[in-house]
Amino acid sequence: MTLGNISFLGCGSWGGALGYVVAKKGITVTMWHRNQEIVRLLTETRTHYLVPSLTFPDNVVFTSDIYEAIHGTDMIILALPSHSIRGLLQSYKDIWKEYHTFVNVSKGIEIDTLMTVSEVIKDVMGSPYTKIVTLSGPSHAEEVILGHPTTLVSASPNTEDAVAVQKLFSNETIRTYVNSDIKGVELGGSIKNVIAIAAGISDGIGYGDNTKAALITRGMTEISRLGVAMGGSIKTFSGLSGIGDLMVTCFSKHSRNRYVGEEIGKGKLLTEILKEMSMIAEGINTAESVYRLSKKYRISMPISQAIYEILFKEKDPNTSIYKLMSRKLIEE
Repeated sequence: MTLGNISFLGCGSWGGALGYVVAKKGITVTMWHRNQEIVRLLTETRTHYLVPSLTFPDNVVFTSDIYEAIHGTDMIILALPSHSIRGLLQSYKDIWKEYHTFVNVSKGIEIDTLMTVSEVIKDVMGSPYTKIVTLSGPSHAEEVILGHPTTLVSASPNTEDAVAVQKLFSNETIRTYVNSDIKGVELGGSIKNVIAIAAGISDGIGYGDNTKAALITRGMTEISRLGVAMGGSIKTFSGLSGIGDLMVTCFSKHSRNRYVGEEIGKGKLLTEILKEMSMIAEGINTAESVYRLSKKYRISMPISQAIYEILFKEKDPNTSIYKLMSRKLIEE
């Protein structure tokens, strides 16, 4: 694979941070955003509109023309919210080439189809298409920009593409590992956002370390149960995209999902919280997908079910916690 221009479709905080990482290697980066005004601001100020600490070098080009964005590239980074990816791929299906490698950096499960992002890409492109990689792991854009040591996972059954992405997103502060279990990596990175909302609710109510430790540990059990039932490897869930990603999202001040939960724990309604947020918390949509998946695969996921009921049935968090704690006693 030749690395001429690397194209980013989507320029949110995470896409912006990864684009910055690639550009610092001297590689030309083209970043696409559908909003022409945001593109104008990025071009003029060289500063990210969501993360003011992120200043782009000169070898980053911004455009709202998707044809221009992918010109001369072999690798396309999909840095959009997961629920937007199918629509984008279908809308411009005529411009994708068989040599394009799609790299998914989003975390979510499609509500209507219950597909992971790599499955959505394959569904649009056709089942023989295999040039798909998911890049995941415990990482917040703000800390990557600051150069804090970070580890990621490049997951794909296609080893050549997984290694190419591994090399592209590795430097003196980022270490990326390869994993062939793309399904497990995607499920770990997606479902953990639901558990992070639970951790935030615990923080908002005012509970302490005991409660959060219980939520993380039992939440990991739920993720593993569903992940294995859907074809993921149990080993994946004890790795970076499993327990690692779960921990960073449940504890971090940067986590949008934990923040949503915290505000709910303080008594706010979800509609109020979303009006105040400029970024997307993927765990909200994922909570519905996970609830439906747990029913489909008949997997016991009491924490995830409680979050679904709090978000979409307006159940009281305190009542939900009491219900969780008063269930029938069982073995661990």
